Amino acid sequence: MAATTISMASNIETNPHHPLHNNSSSISPSPFSSNFKPPKIVPIDRRGLLTSLSLTLTPFLTHPQIKNHPNYADSFNLPVSEARGLFQMPPVRLTNRYFLVRAGESEFESLGIINTNPVAKTSVDNGLSEKGKKQTVRAAFDLKSMGACENNCWIWPSITQRAYQAAEIIAAVNAINRSHIVPEYSFLDARGLGAYEGRKLDSLSEVYASDSLSPNIKPPPINDGTPNESVQDVFVRVTQLMSILETQYSGDTVIVVSPDSDNLTVLQAGLVGLELRRHRDLAFRPGEVRFVDASSVPAYKQPASAVYKCLNPPNCN
Repeated sequence: MAATTISMASNIETNPHHPLHNNSSSISPSPFSSNFKPPKIVPIDRRGLLTSLSLTLTPFLTHPQIKNHPNYADSFNLPVSEARGLFQMPPVRLTNRYFLVRAGESEFESLGIINTNPVAKTSVDNGLSEKGKKQTVRAAFDLKSMGACENNCWIWPSITQRAYQAAEIIAAVNAINRSHIVPEYSFLDARGLGAYEGRKLDSLSEVYASDSLSPNIKPPPINDGTPNESVQDVFVRVTQLMSILETQYSGDTVIVVSPDSDNLTVLQAGLVGLELRRHRDLAFRPGEVRFVDASSVPAYKQPASAVYKCLNPPNCN
């Protein structure tokens, strides 16, 4: 038997046409031989491990349509079912029904004072006035007459005291369980008006005069923690809110409850493609309810000069 093994080995070495000749991987030297070299150990890093796993698991994660597709090269062009991209304004479509509600008059509004500092938004003093409660009850019945919650609904109020109180009233009138009230902690805050904080409500006309010139003009700043937000700043917030709602729900009814008008006017302007400088054309009264409807956009009024610029807002000549 030993002689036969030696004969086979010498035959492989002397016969260049033998299938095992010059194939170093076929005949490994003995570990006791002087020519033996230990195999090289390749270190495994995280990238290499993930790459090997992806190559191994790809056949199991492949969409079932690709497996039997007549042309594998075209498989990457297959349509993705029910895909949702980033939310854009105005949206191509909405997957939910939306009702926009401004909370009733607040205690500060009843005194004719501007209050937008988020530090005080959960304060009892920032709640609904007696008049505001009546306005909100009417809003709740308006929603009921519009059939907003006939097939159930979700209520998304700002955590601001008056907006959350309004949400509770809406839920009670429409027989909606309180578990369907989802408080929103930042995207629906009242628009921060900076140095106008604590001033009379009449001075808001100056802010809206600046808004009509450019959505990027901010109210003057103040150092008490009240933000000074432009229309564009509010637009970013409400777009983020809609992105969450359109991702979290599908085919549902959502009632958005805001403590002020600006959140809702900017939101509606964005949804229907109205120029943001015109958001004030969509102003909400305290306790007003509105269904999101593209046909509700008012007729456009051309400004006296489309190129006019205010160099020192809100004081413009």
